[in-house]
Amino acid sequence: MKLSILMPVYNEEVRVADAVKQALDVDYPTEIELVIVDDGSRDRTAEILNGLHDERLRIVLHPRNKGKGAAIRTAVEHATGDYMVILDADLEYDPQDIPKLLEPVLDGRATVVYGNRTFGSHSSFSFWYVMGNKAVTTAANMLYNCYLGDLETCFKLMPVELYRSLQIRSAGFGMEAEVTGKLLRNRHRPYEVPISYRARTREEGKKITWKDGVEALWILSRERVRKPSTKR
Repeated sequence: MKLSILMPVYNEEVRVADAVKQALDVDYPTEIELVIVDDGSRDRTAEILNGLHDERLRIVLHPRNKGKGAAIRTAVEHATGDYMVILDADLEYDPQDIPKLLEPVLDGRATVVYGNRTFGSHSSFSFWYVMGNKAVTTAANMLYNCYLGDLETCFKLMPVELYRSLQIRSAGFGMEAEVTGKLLRNRHRPYEVPISYRARTREEGKKITWKDGVEALWILSRERVRKPSTKR
């Protein structure tokens, strides 16, 4: 099995080199590739990426910023692995947790795996961010009669072909809700494993806002009323 780690990047000149190094330094139980999409960064991100050299690296550039969902769509087009997982370049998530996501897949217990964050005073920058995440996750649980712990988690691991079949159209952060809504609508229930997390602040570059939460609720509701796909 080969794992494609997909890293969308936008204006992360301070963190991107460390994020790439941390991702490549993990002792993975499978072959991996790291597919990075620089989503139209206006700082030195592209310059820094061009200076990195590793046979496992695949770097793609967007000429202008299109959003996280669009960057992941491009990364998936270039992925050559059997499975994929998303890893942001903001250092909020620890790539050392990725092997834990792979365990239930390699053991044959799961096809789709989500990393479930535990929020605490040392790991979340805002009470309202956490409440917003819980509200969106609760809405998904009610709409789809399931029990997810963390819908907005970045760590979503699944077969590359499954992600492609979902035909995700959301260009921005709405892709998180669209992915989950389409998985649940087609009866794919994510297996969840606990992961570590440390949120950064607005001053450090946190990008998601309350508007993304409202969009997520709309997307979940829209996907709920659509008919399931005949393909699984």
